Formats: sequence, C-alpha cells, structure tokens
Amino acid sequence: MMVIVFRARRTPEGLGDEYHYWFKRMSEIAVSMPGYISHKGYVAEDGERLSLFEWQSAETLKAWAQHPEHVPTKALGRQKFYSAYHLQVCEVVRESKFTSGTTPD
Repeated sequence: MMVIVFRARRTPEGLGDEYHYWFKRMSEIAVSMPGYISHKGYVAEDGERLSLFEWQSAETLKAWAQHPEHVPTKALGRQKFYSAYHLQVCEVVRESKFTSGTTPD
C-alpha cells in the first residue's frame, strides 16, 4: 500500500469556490479509479492543511498522478491555490489495526 502525505498552505484563491470545484472533481475521479483506498483532510491550528491518501500500489498511484484531468489541475494548484506544499510518497512497511472489543492484529 502507498500512503501520500500532502501538507499545504493555500492562497486566498485556494479558499474560494474555484478551488472547491476542482477539489470535488478530483475527489470524484480518484474514488472511481482502481486501487483507490481513501483520502482524508485535516487542518492544523496554524492553518496548515494535511491530506492523507491511500492507494493499493505504486502502479495505481502512478495512474492517478498521470490522469489526464489530474495533471492540469495540479498545475492550476501551483499557479493559483497553494502558496507552498510538501508531498511525501510512502510505502507501507507494516500495518496494525485495533478496534475496541476485538483482538489486535
């Protein structure tokens, strides 16, 4: 499994309707693609945003990265919506889960 850590600071335009349109559109495409597992976003007290994405494999992640609508939208993000970002692509080496009332993995 691949985990992508995306930390970003948005511009004023990155808080507006156009950003939200493209965010929704990219989410719709991603969830429909083979290998997509999940994505969630968080906001830190200082305003930095953190998004975590999970993909089944490096191949399915690459397909997402090269999707014909995603490529120009990433460029738009750099031009208009983000003042800075930091992207990390990580391969899961070990995973453990726990839910109350069950035995841990």
